[in-house]
Amino acid sequence: MQIKVCGMTKAEQVLQLDELGVEFAGFIFYPKSPRYVLSHMSMEQLKKLKGKQINKVGVFVNTPVEELLQLVDACGLYSVQLHGDENPAYCEQIAQYVKVVKAFRLREGEDILCKAKDYQGLAGMFLFDTEGAGYGGTGKKFNWDILKGVNVNKPFFLSGGIQPEDVVLIKAFDNDTVAKDLFAVDINSKFELAPGIKDMDKIQTFVKALKGG
Repeated sequence: MQIKVCGMTKAEQVLQLDELGVEFAGFIFYPKSPRYVLSHMSMEQLKKLKGKQINKVGVFVNTPVEELLQLVDACGLYSVQLHGDENPAYCEQIAQYVKVVKAFRLREGEDILCKAKDYQGLAGMFLFDTEGAGYGGTGKKFNWDILKGVNVNKPFFLSGGIQPEDVVLIKAFDNDTVAKDLFAVDINSKFELAPGIKDMDKIQTFVKALKGG
């Protein structure tokens, strides 16, 4: 199972993730977020930031198409995560240029497949997170049981307030039929010392417990 650590703001910590074997580093390009990456790093610094295997993912919220594509180039992003109200036509435009992860904020009783069906042929992957009052992650765990038994038929990231001690729950979830499409887990605020500053010891322990070794 692969791992994405989102809300990165420090180059040295991204390189540490790379050494730990983490596959994805998420950078938030939403100015209202306390983890807004361009408040901490320049576009040039981001573009130069490269590890042995880690992939840079830009997280965007309702960003105009041209602005987003310019940032993909300027920052050397591998893929983009659309975490706002982006419609299928928007998603299709972006997907012609860069790999797209479409995020869905879920609530109890929601028809997941109905919500995602118009994006099925457009996004390369999905991400499932907790519904909140605003955009971006809430740090709150949603009930993963609403995904159980669902045939997503698309690789997806599992997000939503994942904590260091959740490895057992993740491994149990991985035994459900829906997990045939589980591509990666997405962690963020529960592994921080402060917004955008990661607790690398917690991440290291989590990575070892989830991946083994």
